Amino acid sequence: MQLVVARIGRAHGIKGEVTVEVRTDEPELRLGPGAVLATDPATVGPLTIETGRVHSGRLLLRFAGVKDRTAAEALRNTLLIAEVDPEDTPEDPEEFYDHQLMDLDVVLADGTEIGRITEITHLPSQDLFIVKRPDGSEVMIPFVEEIVAEIDLEEQRAVITPPPGLIDESEAEVVSSRDDGQKDDQA
Repeated sequence: MQLVVARIGRAHGIKGEVTVEVRTDEPELRLGPGAVLATDPATVGPLTIETGRVHSGRLLLRFAGVKDRTAAEALRNTLLIAEVDPEDTPEDPEEFYDHQLMDLDVVLADGTEIGRITEITHLPSQDLFIVKRPDGSEVMIPFVEEIVAEIDLEEQRAVITPPPGLIDESEAEVVSSRDDGQKDDQA
């Protein structure tokens, strides 16, 4: 199975290094020297990682055969793809690969069906589940501990405890103004 593990950013310096946007919880395993990665677009790769280092909080990689800034800049926005055994799971039981989460049923703690995960979007601050509702609409669920209470791979479901308004706008808290200018929260 193929997993996107990073996206190449801009060139860094003049010796062929590039910044990368890491999309794996295991960069030391997937993005270490010697790793051979497929690419999207496929015509760019495969790429073999020659060196890697962290500079100012960003991972910098240099690939075999990429010796200057011009060659590095030509790789910009290329996705790096690792081949992963579908039976592999992350070491941390609280971490999951995207393929494990795809198509999970999303339910509330009381069992109410919300929908099914159809996509996972990786943002800098958090990941989002894109959930298709039974009526065909979509809702975005932040994949954070406060909202996603449980991932049960055996039952193929994600149990969520959403704040008011996340799933149904009619559940949003109403804030009314009082005469004294202060506001009251009303449920």
